[in-house]
Amino acid sequence: MKIALGCDHGGYALKCDIIKLLEAKGYAYQDFGCYSLESCDYPDFGEAAARAVASGECEYGIVICTTGIGISIAANKVAGIRCAHCADSLEAEMTRRHNDANMMAIGAGFTGKNMAERMVEVFLTTEFEGGRHQRRVNKLNAIQP
Repeated sequence: MKIALGCDHGGYALKCDIIKLLEAKGYAYQDFGCYSLESCDYPDFGEAAARAVASGECEYGIVICTTGIGISIAANKVAGIRCAHCADSLEAEMTRRHNDANMMAIGAGFTGKNMAERMVEVFLTTEFEGGRHQRRVNKLNAIQP
């Protein structure tokens, strides 16, 4: 499994923490930036990570900005992406179980390192339930342009 990562300057430090977790757990990842605390634009990095997931280059994506909102909007503009903005591990679990989300957005200004790490672990290990939820995901996918 390969994970696409993207962040802006507001999510850079938390992304670095998540990279350490991914490496410790043996996950492959591709970092689409940003690479410093210098001010930058979240749509650039949210889109890049989302395109990697949509193309199949990466199986899942994790994107981070200060609130998690802007970068989730950017990722969701890419056809085939279901990026959920999550604030805790239950949301990370349920969006995989019920929505088959292929990306998760985290707000670094609101989510601490320990919670973010737990969210990532849960997101990457929770399976989609299918069943009645598949019908709903199919309807979500049909909304794509």
